[in-house]
Amino acid sequence: MKPMNVIPRTVCALFLALLLPRAACAAPIQAPAEPATASANAAWYQLLDFADEKEWENALRGTIELSPKVIITRDDGVEAWNTAALSGLPDKAPDTVNPSLWRHTQLNAAVGLFKVCDGIYQVRGYDMANATFIRTDNGWIVFDVLMCAENMKAALDLMEKHFGTVSVKAVLYSHSHVDHFGGIEGLISKNQVADSSLDIQSQLASGKIPIIAPEGFLEHAVSENIYAGTAMARRAQYQYGTLLEKGEKGSLAMGIGMGQSVGTVSLFPPTWEITQNTRRLTIDGLEIEFQLTPGTEAPAEMNAYFPKYRALWLAENCTGTMHNLYTLRGAQVRDGSAWAKYILEAEQLFGDTTDVVFQSHNWPHWGAEIKDYLLNTASVYKFIHDQTLHYMNKGLTPAEISRVIKLPDALERVWYTRQYYGTLSHNSKAVYQRYLGWYDANPVHLNLLTPQDSAKKLVEYLGSSRAVLEKARKDFEKGEYQWVAQITKELVFADPTDIEARNLCADALEQLGYQAESGTWRNAYLTGALEMRRGNQASRAKMARGLIKATMSELPLDMILDFLSVMSDSNAAQHDDLTLNITVTDTDEKYYIVRRHGVLLYYKGETRPDAEASLICSRAQLTAVFTGEEAKDVKVEGNPAVLTRLMKYSAPFKATFNIIEP
Repeated sequence: MKPMNVIPRTVCALFLALLLPRAACAAPIQAPAEPATASANAAWYQLLDFADEKEWENALRGTIELSPKVIITRDDGVEAWNTAALSGLPDKAPDTVNPSLWRHTQLNAAVGLFKVCDGIYQVRGYDMANATFIRTDNGWIVFDVLMCAENMKAALDLMEKHFGTVSVKAVLYSHSHVDHFGGIEGLISKNQVADSSLDIQSQLASGKIPIIAPEGFLEHAVSENIYAGTAMARRAQYQYGTLLEKGEKGSLAMGIGMGQSVGTVSLFPPTWEITQNTRRLTIDGLEIEFQLTPGTEAPAEMNAYFPKYRALWLAENCTGTMHNLYTLRGAQVRDGSAWAKYILEAEQLFGDTTDVVFQSHNWPHWGAEIKDYLLNTASVYKFIHDQTLHYMNKGLTPAEISRVIKLPDALERVWYTRQYYGTLSHNSKAVYQRYLGWYDANPVHLNLLTPQDSAKKLVEYLGSSRAVLEKARKDFEKGEYQWVAQITKELVFADPTDIEARNLCADALEQLGYQAESGTWRNAYLTGALEMRRGNQASRAKMARGLIKATMSELPLDMILDFLSVMSDSNAAQHDDLTLNITVTDTDEKYYIVRRHGVLLYYKGETRPDAEASLICSRAQLTAVFTGEEAKDVKVEGNPAVLTRLMKYSAPFKATFNIIEP
C-alpha cells in the first residue's frame, strides 16, 4: 500500500484551530497520476480517432497571425489574461490529463487573428469568447466584444495592426452572457453610442454607433448577474478553475475557451433590440437577417445570416463542443428540444446558401461539413432531451439516468460535440430537473438531514472513521476514486479537522480530475482537492471587476427593489414593519414600499399619504443608497430613520462560503 504522508490528528487539530482561513496540514499538492488513472487515460487513444485532423485544419484555416503567448494586464497590475502556460504543448498527453481534453486544449492554443472568409475576421483566444469583425461598405460591425475591456482592446489592436483603423458602424451582442458584452469599453466609449430613443435608421444616420441585441437582452443580462450573482461567482471558481494554475496538473481549456478573464467589465445597454418584426437590417450597406433563438444557450440569443458573405453566425447555439443544458456555476435550465429545433430552423432557412458557419467560441466550419455540423449538434441536444424523458418514464432517477445514458456510436465519435464543457451526465439531470424538479418521488428524500448532520449519523453508525479510512485506502488503490471521494467527504463533514480523511478525499478528487474529459469537471475536481488540502481559498481568487456596478446601474427599479428584498434577512426584520414612498426625479418613477412581517412588498406607480417617510432623489442617488455608497443631497420627508431601518437588515453577500467542507 502507498504511504499516506499523514500527520497525527491531534497535531493537525491544533494546527487547524490556530489558522484562519482553515487550512489542512501539509499534504502533497498535485500528486502524480495513479496507475489506474494512467491506464484509463491511455485507453482514450483507442476510443477516439486521433488520426482525424479535420478540426485541426479548421482551427488553423485562415491564419493571419498566431500569437500564442498573450499576456494582458489591468491598469492596477493584475494579470487579466495569460495564454503562455498552455502554448507549445507536446503532442502526447501526460498521464495527468485525459487525451481528448489535451487535444482540445492544443486546438484552443491556436490564438490570434484568423480570416473566416473575405470580409469576416476573428480574434480567437484573447478571452473566453471570440471577437468577430465584419466588413461593411465603409467600416466594420463587431459581433461580441469579449468579457473584459483590456482583452477587447488587445483584440482591437491586433485587428488594426493588419487592417488599419477599425471604424465601428455597429456593435452586435449575440446573447445575454457577460463574456459577450462586458468588454465594450475596450472597443468604444459611452459618448460614441447612438441615442436609443431614435429608430434604428435614425441611429445609423446619426453617425453614432448602434448597439444591437436580441429581444429581452438587458433584463436577462442584469438579472443573471444580480439575483444569484454572489452564489454563481463562488461556484464559478470551481467551474472555471480560477484558483488553479494552468498546466498538466491544473486547469486546461474547458470547451468554450481557455478560461475566464479577470479584467474590467462594463455594460452599455442595447440601443435597438431585434424582434420577430425587425429581423432584417442593412447596416452601412451590409444586409443581415437575424434568427431569434430564445431559451437555447441563453434566454435571449440570436443567430445572424450575412447574404453578401454567404456566412451564418451561430452565436453559442453551435460551439464545437457539447454545451450545457445546465451550467455548473448555476443558471436556469435550458431547453434541449428548443435548442435542437432552432439549429434545424437555421439549416432550413440558410443552409443551402451558406459557405461557412462561425460562432462566438472556437472555430468555423466550411463547405460540405456544414450540414453534418448542424445536424450532428442538433441531434446531440435532441437525444439528451428525448432519451432522458424516455428513462424518466421508465422510473429511473437522475443519478441512474446519468449512469446509463450514452450517445449513439456515430455521435460519440464526433469531435465537435465531445463533452469538453457540458456532459451527458449533468445535462441529463438538467432535463429531469426541467420536467420533474429536484424530487425523485422517493419520500425518504422529501426532508433530508443537512449534509453535516447526515455525515455525523453515518460515522456514528459506521462506528470508526479509522476503519472506514482503511477500507477507503484499499478502494483508492483499486482505482475506485468516485466512491472514495464520496465516503471520505462524509468523514470530513462529520469532522472537518480529520486531516487523513481530507487528504484521501483530495487524492481521490485529483485522480477524477486527471481522468475527466470535461474541462469544467476537471476544474471542479481539482479545485475541490485544493480546498480539501488547504481549506477555503475563495479569498485569494482573482475576479473580474466592475460587473456589479455596471449591471446595477442599468437595472430597472423593480429589479433593484427585488434584489434589496433578496439581500434582506426577513426573519430578523419581521418585527420592524415600515412604509416608505420613493420618487425618482429624473425618471419620473414612483413606488410605495411596505415591509410587512419582514417581507418587502411594493406598489409601482404610486405614493401614499400614510407613508412614514418619503425619499425623493435621482436614479443615481437611489442606486447609491441601496448599494451602501455615499448619496449626497438626498431628500427625505417625514421620519428619516425609516430609510436606515429599511437597510438595517441587508448586507452585501460575499462569495467566500464553503463548498467542499461544512
